[in-house]
Amino acid sequence: MPIHVAVAVIEDCDGRVLLTRRPDHVHQGGLWEFPGGKLDPGESVEQALRREIHEELGIDLEGHRPLIRVRHDYGDKAVLLDSHRVTRWSGTPEGREGQPLLWAEKGDLAAYPMPAADRPIINALTLPDRYLIASGETLQDVAQFRRRLEPALIAGVRLVQLRPERQMPLGPLLDAALGLCAKYGADLLLSSRMVSCLPKAVEAGLHLTSRDLMALKSAPDVCGYLAASCHNREELAQAERIGADFALLSPVLPTPSHPEIPAMGWDAFAERVGEVSIPVYALGGVGHLPPEVAWNHGAQGVAGIRGLW
Repeated sequence: MPIHVAVAVIEDCDGRVLLTRRPDHVHQGGLWEFPGGKLDPGESVEQALRREIHEELGIDLEGHRPLIRVRHDYGDKAVLLDSHRVTRWSGTPEGREGQPLLWAEKGDLAAYPMPAADRPIINALTLPDRYLIASGETLQDVAQFRRRLEPALIAGVRLVQLRPERQMPLGPLLDAALGLCAKYGADLLLSSRMVSCLPKAVEAGLHLTSRDLMALKSAPDVCGYLAASCHNREELAQAERIGADFALLSPVLPTPSHPEIPAMGWDAFAERVGEVSIPVYALGGVGHLPPEVAWNHGAQGVAGIRGLW
């Protein structure tokens, strides 16, 4: 059985993240990590979070929400990290056990030597909680597309997939998407079904269809994020195997666009997401829901074609 660990991802008012350094003599010693510790027998994750950050840092937990669960086998030890994003606390963090502390900028986290199990937490921490998929009739008119995308970006959407039909003219559409995403600091991903029609110099991420995902043996070179559409355990496992930054899992709830496809429901979604250690967005009838619903079932957030416009 893996060692079950509660992990606290603590941010200050400037968006910096608290790291602590492991003692040199313990497993993964000398590396920086997110604070936390293993659950005592009969203890819940929330109880362990409260106890650990009080014992280690001298602060009291006042608000938190699930971030990501990570399973990792080091060979000599297997762990299950239950990481939570701490949104409110009281007190001033200090190394009560003599451990060094530092506040790191989110963009610098990957530069710190950290245990391998902590690495997926960095990705989950930096990804937004909404993923807008621009698809269908919205893309038939570039001016209309701009009029619909810009308000979504103003409202806070920071992750966008461009998924046009194959027969659509791509040049003006792509220029509009790249320009607006750059203006508002959003990340743009292109569907793999359109990439063959585009110049290789386009600075955007890649979103793999499930068919393209399953045809791969390794990850392609990508300028930005690498993502994948998944509908079952096998596809999720493949997305994790090739090193995708995140995945979509659908359909969670019934959708008007695909009424013939059975929805898996939130319980099955949570079970399948719990088997991988990459961020997973919920898709299918959930775009209108608050992210809290998705977080409580193990998701990074919600993705939507209609619900996020």
